[in-house]
Amino acid sequence: MRFAIPLLVLAVLIGFFAVGLNRDPRTLPSPLIGKAAPAFELPVLEFPKKDGAPPLLTNADFAGKPILVNFFASWCAGCQVEHPFLMRLAQSGQVQIVGVDYKDADADVRQWLGVRGNPYAPILVDLDGRTGIDWGVYGVPETFVVDARGTILHKHIGAMTPEAWEKDIKPLLVKP
Repeated sequence: MRFAIPLLVLAVLIGFFAVGLNRDPRTLPSPLIGKAAPAFELPVLEFPKKDGAPPLLTNADFAGKPILVNFFASWCAGCQVEHPFLMRLAQSGQVQIVGVDYKDADADVRQWLGVRGNPYAPILVDLDGRTGIDWGVYGVPETFVVDARGTILHKHIGAMTPEAWEKDIKPLLVKP
């Protein structure tokens, strides 16, 4: 009996480690899937910069059409990896990509997009990260698929790839 309890505890720990090691770390469950996208009101990053106060956009401005909401930043290595694919996707016209510039300086993102191109229509600014927190963002890049009713259908963590687009996201955007 003296050895049974430590062996039982060891067996339970080994079981937890085995389950944890077999999971994909990019697959984090989101409690927002199937629910309305969190409300937001964010300023638009005008690219190129215009005089005056930037307009504010809310969820209501995107009602009636499916969108991808991509949280990104100029300082993000994964964002640099996914950017060429997002440019091709935006040029294809298959879906509107709404960029949310996450905790980034306006000048930095303007320079970054000036060099790489702008796949976003529009770019919203989440300077303090509060909107990202509301959406459950762990880090950038993260992309959400939002349907025409404003319901979150999918969350993609990490750089968007053609494979992820074809397998996980594009089928969600096909109208039934």
